[in-house]
Amino acid sequence: MTKLVTASQFADPDAAYVALVEARRSLDEQAAAALDARLVLILANHIGDIDVLREAIALAKGA
Repeated sequence: MTKLVTASQFADPDAAYVALVEARRSLDEQAAAALDARLVLILANHIGDIDVLREAIALAKGA
């Protein structure tokens, strides 16, 4: 059973995209990768559902 919501839940999706891009703007590749990793862990913890996390991982990997 699919639990992962893939449709945008943002009132302003463009603003969400801009926030993500701006967060990485002045960072070098290593610092941007570290930010991405921390962000993924923070959001995975917020979700708190291992099935949803596994589904998201599979989707991200193209499986």
